[in-house]
Order: sequence, then C-alpha cells, then structure tokens
Amino acid sequence: MRRRDFLELTSAALAALALPRTAAALPETSLLTVGQLQHGGRWNPRPTALRRLLWELSQRTSIETAPDAVAVRAGRPGLHRFPFLYLAGDGPLPAFGEAERSALRRHLQYGGFLLVDSADASDGSGFDQSVRRELSVLLPGSPLLRIAREHVLYKSFYLVDHQGGRTLTKPWLEGQVLGGRLAVVYSQNDLGGAWARGPLGDWEYECSPGGEAQRETAMRIGVNAAMYALCTDYKDDSVHLPFIMKRRA
Repeated sequence: MRRRDFLELTSAALAALALPRTAAALPETSLLTVGQLQHGGRWNPRPTALRRLLWELSQRTSIETAPDAVAVRAGRPGLHRFPFLYLAGDGPLPAFGEAERSALRRHLQYGGFLLVDSADASDGSGFDQSVRRELSVLLPGSPLLRIAREHVLYKSFYLVDHQGGRTLTKPWLEGQVLGGRLAVVYSQNDLGGAWARGPLGDWEYECSPGGEAQRETAMRIGVNAAMYALCTDYKDDSVHLPFIMKRRA
C-alpha cells in the first residue's frame, strides 16, 4: 500500500476530531477501530479492555469510535485499515513468521502505530522477554528505549506525569522511533487490566498499589496513545488547542 493511501485513511479518522457531538453518524470506515493482533499465544487476555477504552475515547474526546476492537492477523490483507494496532499477551509470545513481520514492519513504516501491553506484567521473562525479542527483529534499526517525560505522548490530550495499569512493574513506557515519530509504545504495567470492565459495570481487576488513581492514569495513557496514533505531534497545532484545554481538566 502506498503511503499516500495510508495517510488518506488516517485523515478520515482525523476528520472526526473537528466534528461536534450533534453531527450525523459517520460512515463505518471513518470510525476509529483498534486492530488487535492475534498470535500463537494468549493474545486476548483482557477481552473487554479495548471495548472500554474505545467507549472512554468517545466520551472524553471528539474521536468517533467503533464499538469494539477487531482481531487481525499481521500477515493477512487489510492491516492498513487500522492505524492503531494493539498487541497484548499473557505468557510467552511465539515468534511471528517472516511474512507477518514483513507486513507489520511495512505498516509501521507507512505511518502505523503499535501499542504493546504486557498482561502478565513480566520483567525479563514471559511476555516481556519474548516481545522484546520480536520487536528487536521487527525494527532492528530502532532499539526499544525509555520514552522521555517531555515527549508529546504524555501531553497529546491529558498531561500525564506518572504511569498507570493493573500493576506498576515499570515507572516508564518504552518505545521505538521511525522517522522521528513513535511507531511502537510498550507498557509492562498491564494497561488492559486497568481498562477491563465487566457487563455489570464492575472493574474486573484491582489496580495495585495505586488503586483507582492508577486506573485513571492508565485510561489517560490509552486516550493519549490513541490521539498520538492518529495525530502524532498535532498538539502543537493551534487549531486544536481550545478543544484540548476544555476537555483536558
């Protein structure tokens, strides 16, 4: 797929940012839909997490969202329809095939964004060990490094100065950069565990050690990640500043 085509697709999602809540329903192709990557391990450890994040996005921002994420395979056609991809796991991540790596690498090089989330909150073993291996092969020229506190990711919608998730395994996020932008963001803190909410409205997991404040931070990180996936450094665009300042509080 040509970069121009990819950017045109992303522009459809960006158009939602300027629409008021009373606008007519958008075509389905204009809604933000998160593509959740399937793999040979436990790829969907928090089945309700992305549904909740998308709902929160629709309530907190002017982004129009699909009702739920869509499961996708990296090596199959249609990956370009998802500018925001999510990769989660509980336990070791089996190696991707070369065709899957090639398709995912191309997707990221053409502007795609990947949020990686360790549901087992591992550090040096389990999902953490294997996903680091895969990311180093996926983007060998871009090492996984700690994201600086000053990065626009932490202020793309909310001002975030600490971490959230079901756990606090690491007090930072890591990322891989392509062409000056974050293409991959990695959390070891189980963001999905903090997002997951049952059908009766109860949160499925406690957040420790920070409780509900830690959950809210995880939600804000998810919102910021979605905004960054669609707009990268758009926060510097004064057109959006009044809306950001109104909704950030």
